[in-house]
Amino acid sequence: MADRERGPARRLRPAVRPGDIAYAVVGLPLAIIGCGYVLAALYAGTLLSLTVLGLPLAAVAVRGARGLGELHRRLAGRLLGEAVEKPAPLPAAQGVIARARVLLTDPVGWRAMLYLGLRLPVGVLTFAVAVVLPLACGWLIAFPLWLRILAPDESPEWWLSATGALLGIATLLVNPAVIRGMARLNRYLARLLLGPAGTQQRLQALERARSTLVAESTENLRRLERDLHDGTQAELVAIAITLSLADDAFTTGDSADLDRLRTLVTRARGQTDDAIVSLRRLTRGIHPVGLDAGLGDALPTLTDAGPVPVATRLELRERPDPAIERAVYFCLAELLTNMTKHSGADAAAVEILAERGRVRMVVSDNGRGGARLGGGSGLTGLRERLAAVDGTLRIVSPAGGPTTVTAELPSRI
Repeated sequence: MADRERGPARRLRPAVRPGDIAYAVVGLPLAIIGCGYVLAALYAGTLLSLTVLGLPLAAVAVRGARGLGELHRRLAGRLLGEAVEKPAPLPAAQGVIARARVLLTDPVGWRAMLYLGLRLPVGVLTFAVAVVLPLACGWLIAFPLWLRILAPDESPEWWLSATGALLGIATLLVNPAVIRGMARLNRYLARLLLGPAGTQQRLQALERARSTLVAESTENLRRLERDLHDGTQAELVAIAITLSLADDAFTTGDSADLDRLRTLVTRARGQTDDAIVSLRRLTRGIHPVGLDAGLGDALPTLTDAGPVPVATRLELRERPDPAIERAVYFCLAELLTNMTKHSGADAAAVEILAERGRVRMVVSDNGRGGARLGGGSGLTGLRERLAAVDGTLRIVSPAGGPTTVTAELPSRI
C-alpha cells in the first residue's frame, strides 16, 4: 500500500527541479567572481610573499574566502535544497598577530578557497548543460525552419534535417538526467568543502552527545533518588513499623498475641522481599548484573522478558569493552521498549555480531513501521548516546513496515 501511494507522487515529480536551473544561471556569475578572487589573491600573495605585506594579505584573503563560501552555502541551501551545516565561527584572538595566525590556520577558509577555485569549471559545465545544451537542441530540431528563414533559396537534404532533429530530440531526452547529475555534483562539493571540517563535525557530535549524556545522567540520578525515597525507603519504614509491633507483642507475652505475632512476622518477611525486589530493579537500571558475564548471558534474558517473541542470533567472537557492552545492552532495551509501545509487532529478530574490532546489532520487527528520528520515540537521544562511544544508528522503517534498526559500535573505546 505504501509503495502504491508513493508511486503517483514519484510520477508527478518534475524531471528537473527549477532550483537546479536557477542555480546554473545564478551560480555562474558568482563562480566567475569567486574564481577571480582566488586567482587575484594567489597572484598578489605570491608577488608579496617576500615582503611584510605577504602574510597579512593572505590572512585577509582567507577571511574573504570564508565570507564568499558562506554566500555559496546559503545559495546551495536555497536553490539546490542542500542544507549544509554552518561551520564553526572563528575563535576569538587578542592582538593583530594572534588574529592573523587564527586566519592563516583556519581550515574553513582554506577549504572555501578550494571550493571557489573548483566552482568555475563546474559552474561553466553546469550552465552549458542546463542552458546552452537545451538551446542547441532546439536549434537542431528546428534546423530546416531556420534554414528556410535564413536562406529561402536553399533546400537542405532530407537526411540532414532528419539527423539533426533526431539528435536534438535524443539529447533533450537525456539532458534532464545530466542536469540532475550536475546538481548532485554541486551538492557534493558544497557539502564537502563548505560545511564543518571532519574534526569539527566530530567535535560537534561529541559535544551534543556529552550534553545528552549529562542531561540523562542527571535525570537518572533524580529518578533513582525519587524511587529510593518514595519506594524502597517507604518499604523499609513499613518493615521497621511491623517489627516494632512484633516487639510489642513479644513484650506483652500473652498467648492471644502469638497469632498476631506470626502475622506481623509474615508481613515483615513479605515487605522485606518487596524491598529486595525494588532494590534489584533499581540496581539493574544502573548496571545489569548479567553483563558481568558478557553480552552472551545478558541479552537473552532481556529479549525473553518482553511480550513480543524475539528470535535472537548472537555471534560474539570477541568481548567488547564494558562501556560498549553497556551501550549495546541499553540500546537494545530501548529499541525493544519502543517496539512494544509503538510498532504493534507480533514478531521481532535481533542479530548481534562482534568481530574485528566492531559490534553490529540489527533489530527488526514486522510492525506498522513509520519509525523515524525526532518522532518522539527517543531514537534521537539513542543516536546521540551511541555517538558518545563513536557509534552510529541507521533506521529503515517505511510506512506499513517492516522496521530495521542497525547500530554499529567499535569494540574498544
